[in-house]
Amino acid sequence: PRPRFRPRADGPARRDGAGRDAMSAGEGASGEGAGQGQTRRRVVMGRIGSAHGVRGWLRVQPFTETPDGLLAFPRWMLGRRGEWREFALVEGQVHGSSLLARLAGIADRDAADALRGSEVAVWRDELPTLAQDEYYWSDLEGLEVVTGEGVALGTVERLFATGANDVMVVRGERERLIPFVPGEVVRRVDLQARCMEVDWDPEF
Repeated sequence: PRPRFRPRADGPARRDGAGRDAMSAGEGASGEGAGQGQTRRRVVMGRIGSAHGVRGWLRVQPFTETPDGLLAFPRWMLGRRGEWREFALVEGQVHGSSLLARLAGIADRDAADALRGSEVAVWRDELPTLAQDEYYWSDLEGLEVVTGEGVALGTVERLFATGANDVMVVRGERERLIPFVPGEVVRRVDLQARCMEVDWDPEF
């Protein structure tokens, strides 16, 4: 997930999933191996609610920037307490601010009810490629935040949207709320080094 799709920084940070993923306050779990010794990362994009009707339809609360963002992914991983299962999305539709979805193998209300409370995730490498200097929220979470003078402020715990701009919750010796304003407040983002430089008074 503004870090959009709920991830936005130098460019916008975009919401990928409430910007939540396996490495951050982004719930989820670390991914299985992706070959070549690499690991894949899950990004949580929503949560299963109650059953809808008697034919296995599910109510889903999406964490994406627009409600239909989750419907772009043909396969969902559903997880709870560290246990993950993959399902094919058969069909889905926007229902107000939430979704109604039907998954392969979920054919009745009892099966749908059994999934209530599960998180819905996709692989991070399946998210749309962003333009240069755009970031997903989940990529920013966990970054170390320092001032231009090298003063460590903490790490990005999470982000949330306001009417004007996104705000980072930075957790260090105390909590700071730092607006995600590229160029003005956010001076540099280095995802490889897992570091962000900001123009911010440490006293605030």
